[in-house]
Amino acid sequence: MLISTAHAQTAAAAEPFGGLMQFLPIVLMFVVLYFLMIRPQMKRAKDHKALVEGLVKGDEVVTGGGIAGRVTKVSDSFVGLEIADAVEIQVQKQAVTLVLPRGTLKAL
Repeated sequence: MLISTAHAQTAAAAEPFGGLMQFLPIVLMFVVLYFLMIRPQMKRAKDHKALVEGLVKGDEVVTGGGIAGRVTKVSDSFVGLEIADAVEIQVQKQAVTLVLPRGTLKAL
């Protein structure tokens, strides 16, 4: 008797959710990715857009390069900044990263 008797196996019970449980970890990873990375980035972009659109003459701002100055002109895509007495530069609106409280730059 070299061959043992084969016993019939019963069919495996069907999972109640089918193959959905296999994709659950991937779906959870995308949900975590959305709440930790994508949503905060969208909020920062929305806040920066509101800051740039709200620039008016007289605002004291800091650019992305660290230049601080007072807004003298506002156009569609550029802003004139007075960085010292009689020294004015033009920067792109998108370069403005921070609006300071009025009176912060007293030397100008």
